[in-house]
Amino acid sequence: MKPVLLVIAHGSRDPRHAATVHALVRRVRAMCPGLRVETGFLDFNIPSVQGVLESLAAEGVRDVVALPLLLTRAFHAKADIPAVLRDAPPQLRIHQAEVLGPSPLLLSALERRLYEAGLTPADKSSTGVVLASAGSTDPEAIAVIAEIAREWRHTGWCAVRPAFASAALPRTEDAVRELRELGCSRVAVAPYVLAPGFLPDRIARGAADADVLAEVLGAAPEVARVALRRYDTASARVLLSVSA
Repeated sequence: MKPVLLVIAHGSRDPRHAATVHALVRRVRAMCPGLRVETGFLDFNIPSVQGVLESLAAEGVRDVVALPLLLTRAFHAKADIPAVLRDAPPQLRIHQAEVLGPSPLLLSALERRLYEAGLTPADKSSTGVVLASAGSTDPEAIAVIAEIAREWRHTGWCAVRPAFASAALPRTEDAVRELRELGCSRVAVAPYVLAPGFLPDRIARGAADADVLAEVLGAAPEVARVALRRYDTASARVLLSVSA
């Protein structure tokens, strides 16, 4: 049997967060009907990751792929999630998949969100884009966002600047101002976040002087495809370990 896919989300007091996570998981299930997909939250929402793992063990499930619903490999992926998984019932064999980003598919999703917000491919050369992420104290995560911005710039945009809602600089409003001063005809803000919540709302406030604000990535089909690719890679490791 295929390992169960356990999607691990951070959780939030904002009900939009859980609703978006569940919508994304529904899309993943629809793309791979034969795969069992469960959802667990680290905080604020239910079911908890620990509760899902205990239920799976009680059912007799052996193999689980735990997918962090995260765009960068920062504290939650490096510490929080491994700690929770270490406390799982011992009969479970759990393999932690890689985080979602970076991925060319996520860049495609970002562009599609910008087009949905009113831009067209013809606008690229005259539009500066703020790649606005939640932010992190982890220098590896900050470097990844900066590298994504550099790569995205080479696809034809006038300019692309990273920005952060917390823990790092610049803020969204500062990046918007910089692109104005650079001479871009219009400025667009692309939130590099998965679901609505406190920090995405801060990004939106920082985009007040931008011409375009895209929606969060949410349940975009590209995000679901990345999730399944991460699952496939981790699942292959599970099969190798079982047959070894």
